[in-house]
Amino acid sequence: MGNILPTLLLATGLLTLPGCNKKEIAALQQQNADLSRSRDELTKSRDQLQAEKSALLQSSTRTQASLSADLMNKSNQVSQLNQALGTTEQDLAAKNARVAELQRVLDEKDAATKALRQKVSDALLGFNSKDLQVNVKNGKVYVSLSEQLLFKSGATKVDPAGQDALVKLANALTGNKDVNILVEGHTDNVPIKGVVNGAKDNWDLSVLRATEITRLLTAAGIDPTQITPSGRGQYLPVAANDTPQDKALNRRTDIILTPKLDELFSILNTQ
Repeated sequence: MGNILPTLLLATGLLTLPGCNKKEIAALQQQNADLSRSRDELTKSRDQLQAEKSALLQSSTRTQASLSADLMNKSNQVSQLNQALGTTEQDLAAKNARVAELQRVLDEKDAATKALRQKVSDALLGFNSKDLQVNVKNGKVYVSLSEQLLFKSGATKVDPAGQDALVKLANALTGNKDVNILVEGHTDNVPIKGVVNGAKDNWDLSVLRATEITRLLTAAGIDPTQITPSGRGQYLPVAANDTPQDKALNRRTDIILTPKLDELFSILNTQ
């Protein structure tokens, strides 16, 4: 571009020189025209390139701004996810600690229940297994005493052999404040005829017997606030009541020992 103008001036100057013929002048003019076209084309190309350059710069600026915005957005999302992940991990750690604490308490309760069963079994050693059984069910110790050991038929006063068993049980439990005691009376399905020893029906009989056993246990040292008498009558049998042997199994008293779960409930009620 910088050499075109001097060339044009040179061609124009040659027209004024003497001795230049028309053919030479025409050739120079043609060259001048060619150079002008070349100049115009170059100028057009330059302007087009300049426009494309400007467009590219603008596009680059917009793209860079868009990329920067996207990058900032992604960075914010990552930061939020990291924060949420941190909170989740803290919550998970807290939950795991709580589960571990619950498991510790449950393990302690299971160990205490097994130890209680062993202590009661040792205290009642020597009684006929048909008349007295000690078992663990659902985390509780069940001391099941037959009617034959405790009562005469229809009676509500405990026989001497039954009193001996209850005193030994009370001695094993006295001072253990971590156990709730439920005395649960049961009968078979044979109805009572009339009023027997103050009982109007089997339900009544089961309650009176449970209350009598409760009195004996508290008299032997059990804290009255730990013990509750109840009667189930014929409505919770362990056998079908269709043979004399099965009916005898249903005529029983269950003394249910439940370790207190205050610590467990305290953990469950937190948060």
